[in-house]
Amino acid sequence: MSEIASICIYCGSSSRASEAHLDAAARLGRLIAESGRTIIYGGGRLGLMGRVAQGGLAGGGTVVGIIPEHLYKVEVQNEDVTELLVVDTMHTRKAEMVRRADAFCVLPGGIGTLDELVEILTWRQLELHDKPVVVVNQDGYFEPFRALLAHFIEHRYAGPALLEFVSFVDRVEDVLPLLEASPPERFEEHPEKI
Repeated sequence: MSEIASICIYCGSSSRASEAHLDAAARLGRLIAESGRTIIYGGGRLGLMGRVAQGGLAGGGTVVGIIPEHLYKVEVQNEDVTELLVVDTMHTRKAEMVRRADAFCVLPGGIGTLDELVEILTWRQLELHDKPVVVVNQDGYFEPFRALLAHFIEHRYAGPALLEFVSFVDRVEDVLPLLEASPPERFEEHPEKI
């Protein structure tokens, strides 16, 4: 992997998230900002999404929000970010987040976060990108997902290499050290196919 200058954060936007998850999101945003890296995220102001942005801005960092028009119109956007890009669809949003990111970090969330995580792993499996993916398994939140990956492999719907496409850590403090130790690129990326 070439140098990681930007990290895409996938996470929940629920205002009912636990305080422990909200605090971890803010810490991650600050840690990324203090490391001099750019945060790429979904552009919202609620839940973990909002806390990541707040932490990044409080840490003096660059925070880029990418939000589709239909969410922008219902006023869930975060106007305080360094750059807010309003795009036409969810599909465009996800493709732009991937294009701008050098790595991905997944925090707790719901079905939307799961969608993003599964999609980025699928694209990695299809060799559309070769960027690290780190899942923060705070308080065991992602254990069911880790078990599902093992289930796919056990039943031969995926090969063991699937587990090489994602790393799990227990704390946000472990994200940057893991990304900094990522192996070099193994193939040419094909972002035009995403």
